[in-house]
Amino acid sequence: MIKISNEYADALFSLAMDLHAEEETLDALHLIRDSFRQEPEALAMLASPAIAKSQRLAALEEAFGSQLPQHVMGYMHTLCNNGHIREFMDSVQAYEELYNSARKLSTAYVTSAVELSEEEKTELKNKLEKRLGRTICLECAIDETLLGGLVVQVDGKVIDGSLKHRLHEIKEVMNR
Repeated sequence: MIKISNEYADALFSLAMDLHAEEETLDALHLIRDSFRQEPEALAMLASPAIAKSQRLAALEEAFGSQLPQHVMGYMHTLCNNGHIREFMDSVQAYEELYNSARKLSTAYVTSAVELSEEEKTELKNKLEKRLGRTICLECAIDETLLGGLVVQVDGKVIDGSLKHRLHEIKEVMNR
């Protein structure tokens, strides 16, 4: 079964495409998401059945009405009216995935034993873009337990070129 958040994100992305406002919509969703992260009780208040819908919608208007495009404000009203405002954070993630897919954007999560130089990052980014046919954004982290090499996770795939992984493979072959 498709999650409700995905259905809402699909509908919002379709509307944003019709309005040629995909990026503007993403920026507005990020504004709301960041506000909810700073004030998690605001999201809980919007979901509370103990508070009248009219009061919850008025709170939404007060908080975001002047900052959001009309279609995003309508989206928030729909989530609130239908009792699905708790799905908002997941719907933002789903919208981001749709946006990135349409724009052929991917984030590659790179873990290395040592910090990569800017030249190495650029070379890796270029190789991944050529291999995947997508624009790549690198997110780099260090894990000293790798011993050497790197592990890249992108679009649900893992490319493990770490020395630790290679040594593990050699050990398995030797144990056969």
